[in-house]
Amino acid sequence: MEGATFLWLIRHAPVDGIKGTIHAADAPADLTDHAQLDALRPRLPRDAASYASPSRRTLETARALGLEPDLVSEFSEQDFGSWTGRRHDELAASGGEAYAQFWSDPAHRRPPGGESFEDQVARVRLGLSRIGAGSATLVVHSGTIRAALCIALDLTPQAALRFVIDPLSLTRIDRLATGWRVVSVNQRIS
Repeated sequence: MEGATFLWLIRHAPVDGIKGTIHAADAPADLTDHAQLDALRPRLPRDAASYASPSRRTLETARALGLEPDLVSEFSEQDFGSWTGRRHDELAASGGEAYAQFWSDPAHRRPPGGESFEDQVARVRLGLSRIGAGSATLVVHSGTIRAALCIALDLTPQAALRFVIDPLSLTRIDRLATGWRVVSVNQRIS
C-alpha cells in the first residue's frame, strides 16, 4: 500500500437503550446530542472514504454526520457471545465463575461463544489493512478504536483497554510510510 492514510475515527452516539447492557448489533443510536453532531461535521474531511461497522448505531450515527459509509465487518464491536443483550449487573450476580474470570483478564479471555479483545485487535488490524491511502472516516465502537490504538502504538491488548473513548468523540491516527502517528484521542468537539 503506497501513500499515507489519515484516519478520523468517531465513536457512535450513545445507544438508545438500557445503560449497563451489552448491546446487540441492532441497538439504535440516541442522536439527540445535536450540538456534538453539528460540531463534529465540519471537523471531518470532505470527499474522504467513509467506513462503519455494520451495527445499526454506527450506521445511524454516520448518516447523522452526513456520511454514507461502506460497512466493514472487521470494525464490529467485540463479540460478547451469549452475554449479548444482558446487563452487567445481572451477569455479575448470576454469571458465575465465567463472568468473574473474564474480567480478571478481559484482553485474553473470551465470553461464552464470544471473542477476546485480543481477537478483536486481530480483526481490526485486517480491516485497517484494507483501507488505502488518503483520508477516511470510520464510525465505529469504543473497542474498535481501542484496538486501532493498540495497533498504532504497538501496545499490549491489556494496555489498550485503559483508553476511555466517549460517545461521539474523535480520535485521529495516521498510517505513514515510517509507521503510525497518533494525532488525538477521545476528543470531544464543542
